[in-house]
Amino acid sequence: MGYKTLCFGLTCILFAYFIYVPIPENVDEPWKVRIVDAVVKTTSLTAMLFENIGLMGYEKLFSTLVKLDYTQPISDENVTVMDTTFTDIPVRLYLPKRKSERQRPAVIFIHGGAFVLGSCRQSPLDLLNRLTANKLDAVVVGVDYRLAPQYQFPTPYEDVISVVKFFLEDKTLAEYGVDPTRICISGDSSGGTLAAGVVQQIQNDPEFKNKFKAQALIYPGLQLVDISMPSHQEYEHGPVLSRNMAIELGCLYLTNDKALTQAMRKNQHMPHGSGHLFKLVNWSTFLPEKYRKQHVYTEPVLGRLNTSFSILLDNRLSPLATNDSQLQNLPLTYVVTCQHDILRDDGLIYVSRLRNAGVKVSHDHMEDGVHGALSFMTLPVYLRLGIRIKDKYINWLEENL
Repeated sequence: MGYKTLCFGLTCILFAYFIYVPIPENVDEPWKVRIVDAVVKTTSLTAMLFENIGLMGYEKLFSTLVKLDYTQPISDENVTVMDTTFTDIPVRLYLPKRKSERQRPAVIFIHGGAFVLGSCRQSPLDLLNRLTANKLDAVVVGVDYRLAPQYQFPTPYEDVISVVKFFLEDKTLAEYGVDPTRICISGDSSGGTLAAGVVQQIQNDPEFKNKFKAQALIYPGLQLVDISMPSHQEYEHGPVLSRNMAIELGCLYLTNDKALTQAMRKNQHMPHGSGHLFKLVNWSTFLPEKYRKQHVYTEPVLGRLNTSFSILLDNRLSPLATNDSQLQNLPLTYVVTCQHDILRDDGLIYVSRLRNAGVKVSHDHMEDGVHGALSFMTLPVYLRLGIRIKDKYINWLEENL
């Protein structure tokens, strides 16, 4: 009892400290964001302490809390919701109930969570996909790929590819009454990473080429090549997603070796032979001038880690580090970025590179936005920012799919 009281007391002290950490002035609903930020920072520090004393891995505490928000597949008067599997991978299907005289569009949604957390069953994403199905009269597929660190790269990516290819088969599309010319893949955060990587692979697969009409990427992380972009520096401590937390969780997608985590903090993680990738993610070339400010570009340091991390050369991890010739084949694209987000510059650079490659791109930049807002658009937090992003996303799909 005394141990639990001590832990509770320490947690309260940490929360009280973090609640007064400064946040950007123009953030929407600043006190709500302060509370979310304080909860995340308190959880992160507690998780790090638990890991250091050998109680549990860093991600376990986050995972436990996120699972409290999982929902059951409850249908309503408009949409039938069911949990099933595609190629043994769990998916949640949203099927409109009203009769349709024509084939329906479809959306494949990939959830975020740094590849180690989350599910399409979380209440905000369940709401998002339910509303998408109802508003667009669309079939929506939420993919519950296996998570790191138990299943590290490329397993989560391959799970998504497997579900996508199964769904894109003619017999599957016919079963669900889907129009094969009106299919979109979308994702938020690391789900956006997976969605972008999957589209690039699918578009270069002769069997499935041109199967996607659109991709929608919501504050995506799109590269691991350079972890010192202006947004990484400006929002190193958040709000909500700090650089350290992103690195701690993100590295679990690749390895349990803490050497990578330490090297990535210093931007010294890329192996020899990866220098050609730098020009593809060079923020001094592609980032709009207003976001460069007074920052001075410095290349990542090569070769400080052994060759076992040559996996970092795999462009499935870094869709941004892809040649223009491959980007030219990509479908209609929608990107949401948030100003106060360490992943901001990934999205901004991708927008620039896609437009340079001739891809039609729609871009919404939330000047008062923070990372992860979609995950906080239901009670008890209910961020207006999450509602706005949800509305913009669904409206774009309605107009373009």
